[in-house]
Amino acid sequence: MEHTLEIAGTLIGILYLWLEYRASIYLWIAGIIMPAVYIFVYYDAGLYADFGINIYYLGAAIYGWAMWKYGSFLRRKILRKQVSGQQAESPELPITRMPARYLLPLAAAFAVAFTGIAWILIRFTDSNVPWLDSFTTALSIVGMWMLARKYVEQWWAWIAVDAVSAGLYIYKGLDFTAALYALYTIIAIFGYFKWKRMMDSEVPFEKFSGSY
Repeated sequence: MEHTLEIAGTLIGILYLWLEYRASIYLWIAGIIMPAVYIFVYYDAGLYADFGINIYYLGAAIYGWAMWKYGSFLRRKILRKQVSGQQAESPELPITRMPARYLLPLAAAFAVAFTGIAWILIRFTDSNVPWLDSFTTALSIVGMWMLARKYVEQWWAWIAVDAVSAGLYIYKGLDFTAALYALYTIIAIFGYFKWKRMMDSEVPFEKFSGSY
C-alpha cells in the first residue's frame, strides 16, 4: 500500500512539475492532490516535518490558485496609477521578480521555521534526520509562498530543496520519490530559465514589479 501511494504521488508530482514548468494555473489542482497522497507516505516513513509541510501545501495550493487567478487585478490597479496609457490585460498573475524588500523577512521566516521545526523533531519525534528534514521543510515554506506570488526566484528555492530531498529520500528508502526529486532538481534549473524568458515578454509588469 505504501509503495502504491508513493508511485501515485510520484506520477502526480511529474504532472505538477510539468504544469509548473509551463506556468499553468492548473498546477494547483495537482498541488492539492499530491500533498493529500504524501501525507500518508511521509508519516509511514517517519518524515514528520514533511508530513506536516504537506498539510501546509494543501492550504497553500488554494492560496496559490487564488493569487494566480485574481492577483493580476490588484497589480493592474497599481500599474494604472504608475503607467499612463499602459495596462496589462493578462487574465492571470504575471511572472515577475521578487521585490528586494522581501529578502530579509523571508530569510528571517526561514531561520525561525528551520530552528523551530528542528527543535520539535528532536524533542518530540523519533526522526533520525531532524536537521535535513527541517531544512527542506522550512525552505519549502518559503518557496511555496514565492510560487504562489509567481516570482521567478522561487525556482532557486526549489533547486536547493529538490537536491537535498533526493539524497534524503534515498537514505529513507523512498526510491521512487528520490527519483522524482532528482528529476525535479534538473527541471527546476530549466524551469528558472523558461520562466525568465516568459517574464521578459511581460514588459509592463516586469518593468514595475519592484513597486508591488
